Parts: sequence; C-alpha cells; structure tokens
Amino acid sequence: MTGIESGNGRKKGPLCGIRVVEYGVFHAGPGATAILGDLGAEVIKIESGIGDPERYWTQVGDLDMTGPNGQSTMFEVSNRNKKGIYLDIKTGKGREILHRLVEKADVFLTNLRKSTKIKLGLDYDTLKKINPMIIHANVSGYGPDGPMSDLGAFDPLGLAKSGLMFVTGSERPALMHIGVLDQATAIAASHAIITALFVREREQHGQEVHTSLFSTGLWLMYPNLMLASLLGVNPVVSGERSEHSPLRNVFCCKDGGWIIGTHHPESKYWATFCKAIEREDLIDDPRFCDDECRQANNPELVAICDQIFAQKTKDEWMDVFIPYGLMYSAIQMIGEVPNDLQALANQYVVPFKHPLFGDVSVPGYPIKFSENDAGTRTAAPAIGEHTDEVLKELGLSDNEIQGLRQEEVVK
Repeated sequence: MTGIESGNGRKKGPLCGIRVVEYGVFHAGPGATAILGDLGAEVIKIESGIGDPERYWTQVGDLDMTGPNGQSTMFEVSNRNKKGIYLDIKTGKGREILHRLVEKADVFLTNLRKSTKIKLGLDYDTLKKINPMIIHANVSGYGPDGPMSDLGAFDPLGLAKSGLMFVTGSERPALMHIGVLDQATAIAASHAIITALFVREREQHGQEVHTSLFSTGLWLMYPNLMLASLLGVNPVVSGERSEHSPLRNVFCCKDGGWIIGTHHPESKYWATFCKAIEREDLIDDPRFCDDECRQANNPELVAICDQIFAQKTKDEWMDVFIPYGLMYSAIQMIGEVPNDLQALANQYVVPFKHPLFGDVSVPGYPIKFSENDAGTRTAAPAIGEHTDEVLKELGLSDNEIQGLRQEEVVK
C-alpha cells in the first residue's frame, strides 16, 4: 500500500485519518496537538470568549513577540495545522455541538484546571460516556493528584519545581527562554496520545492520559535525579571554565564567536587535539600528560588554550577539527540556525509560506519517515475561521448555523 496521497504528490502523514478536538490555551497543551497536526491528524481547536489568551501574549521581558497581524507569534507556534472554531460550551446548544465533535473524534485534549474541566463537563468521566473509545489527554502544571493538582502553572514554574533552573551550574537560578519546558511537555503529551492510540488499536479501549510541566521537567532530569538518589548530592557540574579540560570546554574565538568541545574518554583524544592546534609540545608536558595532571593544572591549560583559540574564527576552527574527527561545534545564536548548512541539508529548518507573515523559516519535523511526510502544513487559524466548515461536516444546515450565530453560540 503506497503512502502517496492522490493529487498533490506528497506522502500521507502518519496520523492521517485521526481526528483531534482541543479545548486548550497557551502552549504546553495546544503544542501537543500541533505536533499531531504535523503528523497529519485533523485538529479542531475550540475557542470561546476572547479566545486563547496566547493570541495576546506579545511581551516577555524585553522580547516583543508581536506579529504582523498584531497578535503573538507564539500563537502561531502553538496552533499551526489546526482548524479553528468559536463555540460557547457554557450554553446547552454549545455543549451539544461539543459532544457531537467528541463523538466523532479519536482524541480530546485540554489543559484547563481540574476543577474547571469538571465544571465545564470536559473531564474524562463525562466525555467517555459520549465516546468510550476517546483518548482523553490532559496537561497540567503539577499532575492530577496531590495538594497542587488544581493549581495553574507556566513554564518557569515547572522549571523551578523540577530543579531545571539549577542545571547550568550557576549559584543563582536561571530561566531557559522561551517555552523550552512547555515544548518538552507538548512532546511528552503527544507521545502519550500516540501510545494510547496504539493501545486502542490493539486492545479496543480508550483511556485518559495525563502529563504535566512538573513530570516532564523531572523526566528531562532523569540522569540528574538518578545521580542525586544514588550519590546523595546535587549533581550539578560547575560552569566555571577553569574547572574543565579543554576537551570539554568553551572558547572564545578571533571573531568573538564561541566553540565548544566534548570528548570522552579525554585521554583518547588528547594527542590528536594537541596536533590539531599545532601544539604537540603539550602532549608530553608533565603538567598535562595525563587526565590527573590536566585536572590539577586546568586553570593554566585553559589559559594557554584561550590564547590559541583567539587566533582563528569559530568557522576556521571547525575546518581544523572536523578532519581530525574531534568533537567540537560552533556555538550558534538562535538567529544563525535557519542558515545552518547541516540543518538545511537535513530539512531540520524548512521554508514556509505564511499567509500573513510571508516567507518564514520553521523547524522541520525532527524525524524522517520513509513512507510518510510530516511537518507544518497550515498556519494558525483566526478565531472561528473554520466554524462553518466544521459545523457543516457535522451535518448542520446554513439556517441552523445562522441561528446559532444569532444566539452567539458560535461566531
């Protein structure tokens, strides 16, 4: 059976034929359904009131995220590949339409608080009565149980609770901007949904899945937490450069750019490194001749290497190290990545023609399928942009839709 779709020459997405209904806000939840959309699922995003507040989230500190349409570019990130409908689910007719959508869906996702889900009838116990085969996906701040289970949270709070704010080795907690844990949580939620869909295929039952910012942060910290448990210490590595070998360190180059190396075991690469930097005299220097000596004299060795690395640009150093098989990488600013030759060669960054923003670069899907295509297909919808289309697919007539619009059940 071929994976090629008729008409457009593209291969089908792996999740083509899966329908997802979302009632979520900001990124950690909606980001998961955007990923399902990357994989070819049909995603219907329900909004009410003023819509998803992320539409209006345009400022973080000194970062202005306002797009050409006046709304947040983060909303575009979280809601690509979706159809948008406006539906007031607090009304009887609105709930009826919601239930009809759920009845025909494979997945329902929400990241509202536990008490709000119950109040609005979006909880698993309510919706599984309508569709027993539904995969009911939940994303929260801190998990479904415990004293913080009904609290809201944002990315920095998950970073704080999980210990991630201290992984840089700094004495002061450091934030990772922007939305890094939100995106990791979205990936974890999509992983849970796809797994539950696989179980449903094999065992013929739906189920509820739940992930959180806190749980994802802890999952990212798996090695650190394991080390903490076994060693009884905070497994934080100092960020002080003089504490590290030049084979596992960062250096500022002639052009002001930076380069980083990571080699294990270091003894295997020491002589090759010295040849590459044209300082073979260091190989048998008694101060640096083995791992123990280098560790004892790291400050002196790093100072020597600082002078050496300042003689070439970061790209020139990469040209030196690659033929030697040494594991260095230029440290890129985020804005440099869209033009990275390795990223372009693997379609890790791809062009996308946005209807409002014009030609932009977006991340390609990080996994390659031999028989399927995946990645950004459509821009985020305007509020209610696909309301009529979705309602007609449910079988509502133009007159019925007009009546719902007059009652402000839909917009």
